[in-house]
Amino acid sequence: MEDLDDPIDGVQGRWVRLARGDGVPVPFTIDGIPARGRAGEMSIAAILAIRPDLGSLPPDRRSRAGFCLIGLCQDCWVRLEDGRRVRACTTAVEPGMAVRLDSSDESW
Repeated sequence: MEDLDDPIDGVQGRWVRLARGDGVPVPFTIDGIPARGRAGEMSIAAILAIRPDLGSLPPDRRSRAGFCLIGLCQDCWVRLEDGRRVRACTTAVEPGMAVRLDSSDESW
């Protein structure tokens, strides 16, 4: 079986899962690319296990990867395909979730 932490397009994730566990795989997409997290896992953990960052936001467009990890700062916002903005650190990954990190055309 393919490892959940396999890099996407050869890019290694920023976070490493220390406990691999037997959590049920949860399929979702990141900018249209298939990915998998684990049941009960926050979106930020699922994303950063396979990507180096959460993309960038205006005004400075610097790479970001979460800051407080408890929903207080503004560093982990991601947009879902349905248009909602959510904090990745407090939003559990769900089957079929479509995360958009490319915010270059978005007004945040």
